Amino acid sequence: MLSASRSSSVEAASQRGIGVLLHPTALPDSPVCGGFGAVARAWLTSLARHGISVWQVLPVAPTDGTGSPYSSPSSFAINPWLLDAQDLVDQGFLPCEAMGALPGQDQTAGDAGLDCALAEQRADALAVALQLAWPLQSAERHAAFARWCSAQASWLEDHVMFMELRRQHQGQPWWQWPLGLARHRRAALRRWAARHQQALEAQRLVQWHLDQQWQALRAMADQLGVRIFGDLPFYVARDSADVWSHRSLFSIQRDGTLTTQSGVPPDYFSATGQLWGTPVYRWWRHRLTRFRWWRARLRRQWQLFDLLRLDHFRALAAYWAVPGGDDTAARGVWTPSPGQSLLRKLKADAGGRLPMVAEDLGVVTADVEALRDHFGLPGMKILQFAFDGNPENPYLPANIHGDRWVVYTGTHDNPTTIGWWRDLDAPARERVMAVVGGEIHAPGWQLLELGLASSSGLVITPVQDLLHLDDSARFNTPGTVGERNWSWRLPGLDQRLDDALRGYGERGSLWGRR
Repeated sequence: MLSASRSSSVEAASQRGIGVLLHPTALPDSPVCGGFGAVARAWLTSLARHGISVWQVLPVAPTDGTGSPYSSPSSFAINPWLLDAQDLVDQGFLPCEAMGALPGQDQTAGDAGLDCALAEQRADALAVALQLAWPLQSAERHAAFARWCSAQASWLEDHVMFMELRRQHQGQPWWQWPLGLARHRRAALRRWAARHQQALEAQRLVQWHLDQQWQALRAMADQLGVRIFGDLPFYVARDSADVWSHRSLFSIQRDGTLTTQSGVPPDYFSATGQLWGTPVYRWWRHRLTRFRWWRARLRRQWQLFDLLRLDHFRALAAYWAVPGGDDTAARGVWTPSPGQSLLRKLKADAGGRLPMVAEDLGVVTADVEALRDHFGLPGMKILQFAFDGNPENPYLPANIHGDRWVVYTGTHDNPTTIGWWRDLDAPARERVMAVVGGEIHAPGWQLLELGLASSSGLVITPVQDLLHLDDSARFNTPGTVGERNWSWRLPGLDQRLDDALRGYGERGSLWGRR
């Protein structure tokens, strides 16, 4: 259940507010990757100083090999890239000389975007350094670490074993490991773990320090009046600690073969649909356990965030189930999900109110809307989707009724609003100008003004739109795998950004009083 202090900030989610979307990896002024240190504290201070009440992030879980946080090897862990080494030195967990030995330490703010391989090397080196320095720490710190490990044991032990096993097997997926380890047999795992205690302790220490740093940021945000808005993928990766340790809950066989896989059906944009290739849930098994795994997953997320977006919410009503051997999503079928039963239990776990936003984008059917509305969940409205010429378009500002919506100029999957504007044809541009009521000179800000003129309860904009950035600053292009995805970073917390946040806060304060 949520604590009293966190419950109060969830209650505030129904009040009007403004927010900025910026993932922690994109924070500047730290080597290789953004993180949870001084620059994150400066960012929170900037938001609060200008009256911006929400910081939205993407999943903070470890990423896959492409840098995507939506295909993580763990639903419970935090990405080791985000651990701030300078804070560890300042707090006496690392000696000063350990900093100089970290890969990428000489990188400075303004360098090119995030280098995933370098970030991984740095995280590995930091884990080793923490483990070497750990025996010198005080008894009080050892006791605090032991208490945390005990409290998080339900996911932590599987996570640390999975990550170390994958490292020892050169990144091979779990189904290619030796049989006893691949099948999560306890006797085989005990024998293996007894030989690798130091490596496993290093993994535990990394997760403990990440949790400590993040909780310090959360406490600071709470004091400043800033809520942290997280994001949870609906499905989990096939090659993950979750599937490896709870295989019976997923549509996957012992050899890693999928019996059924996830995706979405063919539509106007794709004749074969989208094939995501993750296992779907064996919902009947989840029912038998009273949704134990899902409830633990959400409890962990509510330890990390004040508010949570559930990606692909529509799959709680029905999901597109594709035969496991297919290479397109065309032969899938809609299959009912027990979303009503699951959400009822999650709501009870959260103290009677779900601090959750439904990602209800795309083709949403009546059963999805009914499920969302039954639990009083806010939905999403993306202004870039509003100008197709259909007067009934649900994303048009005139069609956004009531305050139970989160309005965005765009999301992490959209082009920046300047990039979007430049790609519009002449008729679409005319429609935008007709709604705006004049010429377009600052697309991001003008869409933002439309959001602030709506009746929505929360308006959020990616930081790229506040800074008038083009698509060279785009964070992700769905359906593509490339070095630009997930790698963009802010050039700095400079005067230009401060001016943009101040302007946004001034507009938001006027809107919030209406």
